[in-house]
Amino acid sequence: MEQASFFLVSQSPHLPVSPSPRLPVSPSPHLHSLPSTPYPLLPTLYPVQLQNVIIAHKAGDRGSRNLAEKAAKQLEQMGCHVMMGPSGAKDNPYPVFLASTSKPIDLAIVLGGDGTALTAARHLSPDGIPILAINAGGHLGFLTEPLELFNSESLIDGETVWERLTNDRYAIERRMMLQAHIYDGDDRNAEPDSEKFLALNDMCIKPAAADRMITSILEVEIDGEIIDQYQGDGLLVSTPTGSTCYNVSANGPIVHSGMAAITIAPICPLSLSSRPIVIPPGSTVSIWPLGDYELNTKLWNDGVLATSIWPGQRVDVRMADCQAKFIILRDNYSYYQTLREKLLWAGSRIRYEHHHTRN
Repeated sequence: MEQASFFLVSQSPHLPVSPSPRLPVSPSPHLHSLPSTPYPLLPTLYPVQLQNVIIAHKAGDRGSRNLAEKAAKQLEQMGCHVMMGPSGAKDNPYPVFLASTSKPIDLAIVLGGDGTALTAARHLSPDGIPILAINAGGHLGFLTEPLELFNSESLIDGETVWERLTNDRYAIERRMMLQAHIYDGDDRNAEPDSEKFLALNDMCIKPAAADRMITSILEVEIDGEIIDQYQGDGLLVSTPTGSTCYNVSANGPIVHSGMAAITIAPICPLSLSSRPIVIPPGSTVSIWPLGDYELNTKLWNDGVLATSIWPGQRVDVRMADCQAKFIILRDNYSYYQTLREKLLWAGSRIRYEHHHTRN
């Protein structure tokens, strides 16, 4: 067996900074089932090989770092090549991870909260790398598996995490993503003036200034047809995954994460008639900033600054050509239970008896 190696990515501030319901897992030994989704179901693939694994832990969180080091040592003992590094606002290990190996990456273990998982999805989804996100140092944890399942002493149906992965006892959930490009003018056949920006939660177009709050005027087209001009704090274009994040704070709808759809929600609009709208996933949303004479309008992907938008430019947002793949270890996962618990709906705190049985 080839000797295992351990690679630690330093916390260098000079590294580039980028910026469903899931069905309950069946007791079958082959668990690569997916939720009801317009995407084709992933077939039963193969057990995770655990030959080339990357581990990203939440930067500045000692607990997630210690857990990452412990997991790396366990994987090393199994003959696995491991790369490990911090992920945060000033630490982006993924370009180093991807450039440091010529072999396919079998698994990405992400230890942190939803923000850490979002960063992993933006960087790893184009290469189809599955992500095992663990809530270590996070808060809500919509995208993560519970920390208890990852402890080496914990057993899931009598198996450790590594045994469950190598024995093909897990599910993969695919989540829709968005991609955005900046274009000059109205030429629909022009080449983009920017790189491709990806988001798992949302694309946000809003102004930013150091000295005051700015009102934006944004004209929105869907598939070339003008829909409205929104005046307010900005505009959100969200996935179903992102519908429970900034979108729901902007009074947008919660969209089942097993669906493919795009939600457009104005942020604090100055008109009561400006309402959120849900559109088909094949649509292209074009946003034009108007009256931005001080060049304050920015594009943000998953809350991270992507680029500035100059006068005469537009942002085109559409469904991405890649999907985020998350590994599910739990046998009894329920999307609605997640909503009840994370959003503190009454059903998660108060239990009422019901009499739904039939005679």
